[in-house]
Amino acid sequence: MRFVKFHGYGNDYIVCAGVELPRESALPAFVRRVCERHYGAGADGIATLERADTDAADFVLRIFNADGSEAAMSGNGSRSAAAFLYYEGQWTKNSLRLDTRAGVKLYQLLERDEQGRYKFAAETGAPRFESASIPMLTDEPLVRVVGYSLDVGGGEAVRVTALEMCNPNTCVFVADFDAVDWRRWGRLLETHARFPQRTNVEFIRVLDRANIEVRVWERGVGETLSSGTGACAAAVAACVHELTDRRVSVHMPGGRLEVEWRADGEVVLTGEAEVIYRGEWLKE
Repeated sequence: MRFVKFHGYGNDYIVCAGVELPRESALPAFVRRVCERHYGAGADGIATLERADTDAADFVLRIFNADGSEAAMSGNGSRSAAAFLYYEGQWTKNSLRLDTRAGVKLYQLLERDEQGRYKFAAETGAPRFESASIPMLTDEPLVRVVGYSLDVGGGEAVRVTALEMCNPNTCVFVADFDAVDWRRWGRLLETHARFPQRTNVEFIRVLDRANIEVRVWERGVGETLSSGTGACAAAVAACVHELTDRRVSVHMPGGRLEVEWRADGEVVLTGEAEVIYRGEWLKE
């Protein structure tokens, strides 16, 4: 398998053509081997691309988490995939449509440089708030899951705001990251019985109405330096709680992403992807 590795703010992805992958039944184990950081190439996930066979999109994108599971969408992974197409000379137009399991997403190339950095504005879709859409199992159907008290065991409860932003996302507001064991909460919430498809978890510290700081526990990966869809979910959750405006800078350990929740409901994510290296997987 020939591939190019990219990262978006430290959230790294191996990108390749879909035809390079093994048969479907062997995919989960293959992805786990490639993403393993000691015996494999090492990555948070794999993004694959194939030409679309309809006029609705230009390429079909699949995203796989490091544990071998398939995600509906990844903000940083899809941006890495878009950068791959320009880097490899497979696409030259400023607009690009990627068909994902979360729908067709539009990417606008804003900047590129000779060092292999690409900046895009991407329409990631509109958030969905109903408990059934997340999906989240609640005692009764909820139009919005906002400030919901969730028992995580041992008599401990965490207050969460959940939404579907391409993937299931659960947001927790904190005043100080060092004052809570957010990694433990992330593990507990990711696999909580209330989330039948598991969930991504974002921990949010509001700085002011235009800036939030976020830590991410990603479904199927664990702690990551950044998450694009997680940044979108966190920005929307902060706005729903009326803590920020609709345009927010999201500060993560890997860097800063820009999110705008437009009046028409669409969430636009602006950020970069950077090439790291080209390689060839030799094990199979």
